[in-house]
Amino acid sequence: MADANMINDVLTQTVISRRSFVKWSAAMGGTAAALSTMDFSRVLAQDGTELAEAFGEGGEMIRTCCPAHNCGGRCMLIAHVQDGVITRLSSDDREYDEIDDPRLLACARGKSYRRRLYHPDRLRYPMRRVGERGEGNFERISWDEALDLAAENITRIRDQYGNGALYVPYGTGSYQEMNGSFLGARLFNMIGGSLSYYNNYSWAAIERVTPTVYGTRMTGNQRQDWLNSRYFILWGWNPAEMIDGTNSAYFIKKARENGAKIVVIDPRKTLTAVSLADDYIPIRPGTDTAMMTAMAYVMITEDLYDRDFVETYCLGFDSSQMPDGLEDEESYIDYVLGNSDGVPKTPEWAEAITRVPREKIIQIAREYATIKPGVLYQGYGMQRRAYGEQVVRAGCVLPALTGNVGIPGGWASGIAYQAPDWGPIWWNVPGGENGVAASIPSFLWSEAAVRGTEMTAADGVVGADSLDSNIKLIYTIASNCLVNQHGNANRSAEILRDESLVEYLIVQDHFLTSTARFADLLLPACMGFETWGLQDGWKYGDDVFIAPQILEPPFETKSDFRICADIAARLGVEEAFTEGRDEREWIEWILDNNYRAGRFPDAPTLDEFIEQNLGVYTLQITEPAVAFADFRADPEENPLPTPSGKIEIFSRELFDMGNPEEIPAVPKYIQEWESPFGPEAEQYPLQAIGHHYLHRVHSTHHENDWLEEAFPQRVTINPKDARERGIEDGDTIRVFNDRGTLQAVCRVTNRIMPGVIDVPQGAWYSPDADGVDVGGCVNTLTSERWTPIAFGNAQHTIMCQVEKA
Repeated sequence: MADANMINDVLTQTVISRRSFVKWSAAMGGTAAALSTMDFSRVLAQDGTELAEAFGEGGEMIRTCCPAHNCGGRCMLIAHVQDGVITRLSSDDREYDEIDDPRLLACARGKSYRRRLYHPDRLRYPMRRVGERGEGNFERISWDEALDLAAENITRIRDQYGNGALYVPYGTGSYQEMNGSFLGARLFNMIGGSLSYYNNYSWAAIERVTPTVYGTRMTGNQRQDWLNSRYFILWGWNPAEMIDGTNSAYFIKKARENGAKIVVIDPRKTLTAVSLADDYIPIRPGTDTAMMTAMAYVMITEDLYDRDFVETYCLGFDSSQMPDGLEDEESYIDYVLGNSDGVPKTPEWAEAITRVPREKIIQIAREYATIKPGVLYQGYGMQRRAYGEQVVRAGCVLPALTGNVGIPGGWASGIAYQAPDWGPIWWNVPGGENGVAASIPSFLWSEAAVRGTEMTAADGVVGADSLDSNIKLIYTIASNCLVNQHGNANRSAEILRDESLVEYLIVQDHFLTSTARFADLLLPACMGFETWGLQDGWKYGDDVFIAPQILEPPFETKSDFRICADIAARLGVEEAFTEGRDEREWIEWILDNNYRAGRFPDAPTLDEFIEQNLGVYTLQITEPAVAFADFRADPEENPLPTPSGKIEIFSRELFDMGNPEEIPAVPKYIQEWESPFGPEAEQYPLQAIGHHYLHRVHSTHHENDWLEEAFPQRVTINPKDARERGIEDGDTIRVFNDRGTLQAVCRVTNRIMPGVIDVPQGAWYSPDADGVDVGGCVNTLTSERWTPIAFGNAQHTIMCQVEKA
């Protein structure tokens, strides 16, 4: 018999509140063992003694991984299972960390996952829309009806408009092989293909332009090498909260214990700044390139830069290094010293733009140039802005100027995929051949819905001169990007309301999200614990996780793989889609063919993973790889994959685009199209940002009440800005601009700099009858405008005003 006190403790941590359990239980029947009706709610509504009797003795502890939602990490979870129910989640149970194989400890989101898993608002049955799109009214239908509707409308749209009218949007609400949006694209490829996308909402700019400097995206050392570093600049990077590689914050902590100095530059005093930084520097959003350029000015004018490295390994620094035929064009030093525009990029110049005192700029420039080796790590938020490509390239130049490229303890910056082999594989199920050649930037799906046939290369179309059709059918799997996570949510909602544009919308998800409310057909997907899965280390890490199916899918939910396979059967391509494998067999195939045959030759078989309850297999890193070490040792024998074979501070590729005002050949500070220095600041004087928040992974976990209690949705505002508007801490405020108005409770704090507010991203868009978003979704304020090179989202470029509600 389980201890009643232990069970009561479980109750206090359990999946949903007693009130919700009672409400849920009243709507369902069956027994505790009948997971198809999920009467677990009734069991947990009982008191501790009754609960102990219901659970009985024993139970299992099953090692698995946190269901992936693109948080930036991959962590171990241990599911404590009794009578077919997960009663508790713990994490990596090793007693201590080792540098070559540290524990993979889950954060609050992973440990509280039962609040999501057993939430009463989970989608349970297939449903179709009744009423107008966006009202959120649906009626239950059978799976046969739902699958027929899906297949009929896919066929109708394909036959009427062509395969290019079909579209599966970007989305990361499930991310473990048998659940995820890529399965929809595979399905469409079995019937001739669909309009595809490239890049993503996270790092379009940094992924696109890192190769314009280095010729590759594999610019990062393995993180164990950080212990060789003596100086870190975490520029707009917050690994303590948004993760970016499990254990990144741990490695930085160990480097600090070794004597490294940690500097954080960010408009917010983040959890990373509080817990790890020796020096915190607030900076005006969108002006990072100005500070980076002024740091270069200090290094150049004080002769602190690594002259030998620049002369040997770089192109475009000065007139002696220009590409053939472009000797008279503007070099980097011409821009920095003001030789070309008459404006020297001094610390005084940068102070007026960034609000960072000139003395601090000089200090950081001197420290980074002289305390070696050093790491300048670029966060992704500052490249999700107008002209976001410039900060990426500027941030790659500083490591080159200081000679921190290709050495232990250094860091080349840029997107920094992991040496020596790019690191994690990400997607593993083969996508099949897409018969539609055209592809669009992921962020421009709304343009393709409105004016697809007018789009050309100028709008980022690749693979074809133009699109054959507007998007007419969208199959959304595990994605809230159509409304909630897209720029200008009000515009997105209007596009989806217009049935002459997107004629049919299928949404396959766990909850009735802001996007799902616009669906014509709703398909309920199961979660990660309820099907088989496999994950690797996201961007960093040398791990492969096996996630065994622990629970049966509740109600009438199915895995994304099974739903797509069932639609494939209606379309006559089931065998092609499944290749005769079920979920477990696909995971075994992926493990054997993509991991054990590649990076992980000594990894266990799937049967060994399960029999030994391993959960994860990790490559121990005792000699961390250093990106560009071969290039540094011998640049003639090991040139970079750039046109010159060198680090290209001046890019001929960008020069040839012929748009020097927005796409300069050397990195420059360009004033954003919405800016405190523009005329829009008279009406909307505050900048807004939307950081990644511990409450959510993007918009996932919105419904998690534990996380809402610990990390409530609050708009943070500096006391100076609050006083000027008669606002006090805890007031309900309205934040607005020409695109929309949101309403939320505020937190008045010095941990946000004056002139800036922060609206944590991912809160669900919920407009009231007056159109005011009472959910507090930052994308009510953001723009659908994109960056000029990568065609990436610029959603952090926002000017707004705030008033007391």
